[in-house]
Amino acid sequence: MSFINYSSREINCKIVYYGPGLCGKTTNLHYIHKKVGPNMKGKLISLSTETERTLFFDFLPLSLGEIRGFRTRFHLYTVPGQVFYDASRKLILKGVDGVVFVADSQLERMEANIESLDNLRVNLAEQGYDLDRIPFVIQYNKRDLPNAVPVEELRRELNYRNVPEWNAIAPQGVGVFDTLKSVARLVLRELKKGGSR
Repeated sequence: MSFINYSSREINCKIVYYGPGLCGKTTNLHYIHKKVGPNMKGKLISLSTETERTLFFDFLPLSLGEIRGFRTRFHLYTVPGQVFYDASRKLILKGVDGVVFVADSQLERMEANIESLDNLRVNLAEQGYDLDRIPFVIQYNKRDLPNAVPVEELRRELNYRNVPEWNAIAPQGVGVFDTLKSVARLVLRELKKGGSR
């Protein structure tokens, strides 16, 4: 959950990008890092293997305005897509405030999407979170590929909750900031609710 630092008047929130291997989680963060002004971002930390797959996480602190005189700082993480790194996924989900599920639109990746979404639900539940109760958005990435499944089918398989969803082509930036703004808005709404109790 979000961490409030009263001395620096800063609220720190954690957003995790989750999804199957090679779906575009890291590409989203690289695009955001490239396009955001230097005064709004920290250093992008990326741990990758020689094949460019994220081994542990990507981390990008991003400043997005104020709430009641406190600066909000979003820490964006990705989890490794490979099932082998499930312990790392669980660790990265600790203290999460919002989740972006990045789905790979390719027909042959549908099963991997479903497995990854189920894995997200299980890993959150093990830590006392309910996917149905936390800020959550879905991004359908790789919409430009010829074997992309129709959005209606992706929605039927992955978005039973009817959460905000975005079509994306992450390397070109299509849908990348829409997705981020959408989850950030949901996180901030939760924060405001918590502050008014």
